[in-house]
Amino acid sequence: MKDDSSIDALKQELAEKGVEYCIGAYVDIHGAQKGKVVPLSHLSHMAHGSERYTGYALDGLGQEPNEDELTSIPDLDHVIQLPWQPKVAWMPADNHFQGKPYPLSTRVALQNVLAEAGKMGFGLNLGIECEIYLLKRQADGTLSIPTADDKLGKPCYDIKSFMDNFTWLDKMASTIKTLGWDLYSFDHEDANGQFEFDFQYADALTTCDRLTFFRMMAKHYAEEEGLLATMMPKPFANRTGNGAHFNMSLYDLETGKNLFACDPKDDRRGLGLTELGYHFIGGILKHGRALCAVLAPTVNSYKRLIRRGAMSTFSWAPVFNSYGSNNRTNSVRVPAGGGRCESRNADGSVNPYLAAALVLAAGLEGIREKLDPGAPNDDNLYTIGEEERLARGIDFLPQTLIEAVEAFAADPLVTSALGEGLRNEFITYKRNEWEEYHLGISPWEIERYTHLF
Repeated sequence: MKDDSSIDALKQELAEKGVEYCIGAYVDIHGAQKGKVVPLSHLSHMAHGSERYTGYALDGLGQEPNEDELTSIPDLDHVIQLPWQPKVAWMPADNHFQGKPYPLSTRVALQNVLAEAGKMGFGLNLGIECEIYLLKRQADGTLSIPTADDKLGKPCYDIKSFMDNFTWLDKMASTIKTLGWDLYSFDHEDANGQFEFDFQYADALTTCDRLTFFRMMAKHYAEEEGLLATMMPKPFANRTGNGAHFNMSLYDLETGKNLFACDPKDDRRGLGLTELGYHFIGGILKHGRALCAVLAPTVNSYKRLIRRGAMSTFSWAPVFNSYGSNNRTNSVRVPAGGGRCESRNADGSVNPYLAAALVLAAGLEGIREKLDPGAPNDDNLYTIGEEERLARGIDFLPQTLIEAVEAFAADPLVTSALGEGLRNEFITYKRNEWEEYHLGISPWEIERYTHLF
């Protein structure tokens, strides 16, 4: 927490920029933002825990109605003045309980694991690829792509489709650049109405804050256009899903050096990754099935993690607990040039703090135990036979949310990394989510069975 003089200086700086209100935004177990708004004059009060919350009213904060309230403490090093409403300053916040960081707060959980990495001399750099649909809601509630004449069977990288949505894209890109995130690429993605934004990686906490803000920003600018933006993993059965791929490397806390990077000639596997990087991947693969629960945390996520499904081509989504080179049929890949690894399981519904915490914990275990991930897989794993898959020791990732949650519940790493309270809350909410889904009657069932029987 900053001292009072630093807070006063920040208040003065924000006042000069026209800020009148401050949001201290924390997330629930799903990654959805919650918080209160205070006038700028009360920023110091909020920074000292004035804003209290009934944890029982929120998902995943583990409280009963009789318990003391939580507070939220804003991170004053990560303040963003809302570009579309400059009177408001947004700042990520951490939940506290009785004066201490609250372990069931997922942002706190990430900081706890980062502290463990720090004891080993490591920091985590993280880049998240933001895939998102821009859609129109019809009068009957169904969703469609905004441009009626977009009939392309292969719209990936299509320039016309990009320009048809330029107003929204320009607002997004201009804001990302203004915020200093270093936008280096954006394009029309593989499905009609789908786009991707890629901005520079940062330390893990900063990147998770940015993804949280990105979602809010994308939805706001879409609403200005009378549209809806969503990072839902699979809005359409016959189109590509929304990934949120995690690109990761460890760096030396003293020098900032990338500890995964080496010359491919010095790497016996030829991918440009140090042994430390391979051990990190070994930890991810050891816990791959459990990690799936936090990287792909919704019922809908597993409509994305398929080979083909209702699509005419391969889905590009990972279904195997495997790694390889620049090969998108693995769940973990080492992109060309090396120096990082990419977890492709993560989708647009991810709570980035929770997922980053557990993935980092798995990677650190891999380093401590010097886990060898084996030989990289360079061929199309969608097409290999079952006998060969088994011979290589490649397991399937979970194919439903409940399968992933049971793997999560059975893995001891989860409790050691997240604590029993957060572990149990996640399991409870996700089992309930599966049960609600399983008990619901879908339009597909009505259409099929009312006529069949």
